[in-house]
Amino acid sequence: MAARWPDAELARQLFFEGAAVVVLDVPEGTEFGIDYSAWAVGPRFRGVKMVPPGLHFVHCSAGRAGGGRDTGPRSGRFLSLRRREVRVLRWDPAGEAVRPEPPGEGEALRESLRELDAFLGPYPYETLKKWVSLTSFISEAAAEQLQPESGEICAFAEVLLEPAGRHTRDRAGQHRPPLGAECQSYAEGLARLPRMRPRAGTQIRFTELPRQLYPDGATPEEITRHSMDLSYALERVMEQRYPGRPLELLGELQFAFICFLIGNVYDAFEHWKRLLNILCRSEDAIGKYQDLYINLISVLYHQLNEIPADFFVDIVSQDNFLTSTLQVLFSCMCSAAVDETLRKKAEKFKAHLTKKFKWDFEAEPDDCAPVVVELPEGVQVD
Repeated sequence: MAARWPDAELARQLFFEGAAVVVLDVPEGTEFGIDYSAWAVGPRFRGVKMVPPGLHFVHCSAGRAGGGRDTGPRSGRFLSLRRREVRVLRWDPAGEAVRPEPPGEGEALRESLRELDAFLGPYPYETLKKWVSLTSFISEAAAEQLQPESGEICAFAEVLLEPAGRHTRDRAGQHRPPLGAECQSYAEGLARLPRMRPRAGTQIRFTELPRQLYPDGATPEEITRHSMDLSYALERVMEQRYPGRPLELLGELQFAFICFLIGNVYDAFEHWKRLLNILCRSEDAIGKYQDLYINLISVLYHQLNEIPADFFVDIVSQDNFLTSTLQVLFSCMCSAAVDETLRKKAEKFKAHLTKKFKWDFEAEPDDCAPVVVELPEGVQVD
């Protein structure tokens, strides 16, 4: 767990002013990590010292019997650390995760921290800059609001079996076929499978993204317009959780990305894609929230540096989700209503992606093709 500290003065400062995460009872062979780095735990491991104050993500994966490099599902939690704070976590063998100890434990250990020093690895300074760039908009309050009520972020959510009704009336209310009825289709077969629901308090509390992209009572023309320009949907997202604070939406985008990239939470990746899609396809909003979009480009620049070029390619269709989504964004930013600073930054970002990933943004965007939208029941086109 060696770390390179090119700045001796910074190392000395963090030795006295940095925080410490003390982790007790972690079995040897467990994979333990903080932020962007992870290690296999040895017999002397008791945690990490010289941790820069701020937001961090501590994660672990249980080792498997018999050794080897295979580990169990990853779990983790965000910690907001103060200078000179000592945070104590303890391994829970039943849940194969680390749980926080009462705050008093940290104060008690502070007095004996020097004795623990030989058992604490230094924070991996070489990845600090990358971590900061990936979490620049995640505040302590945002992490608290977004993380599950339990505080633990798991790669595989804990689920409970949803009991199926035994009587026809109960099953109809659950949209299930009657018992004993012959299966008529693949969809009906899926409906017969046991249903699972996440255990209360274990889900990441992302903002609910609107399924309906237009206001109630919209005309067919308005439905088409709002289905092409998602600014109305974006406004609804911000009003729901970030009224008057549009930049905080980038914190949620970063939170979702970290939960996927480091926490291995696939649902977080799906949320990241849906939220990014709304941001990139909101043409009117680009002119209204130019500071938001200037910072969005910076956020995406750092995020995309962490992912292989072919990661977003659909296995079946071979379409690249990100290429088509960003293509619309760049097209919208060519508008005269867009500030020159934002327009130039978008052009530089586009050139960077073209050079690095060989992505083609010059083809006609899909949004230029006819858009077929479903009208609400009862709405007719004249």
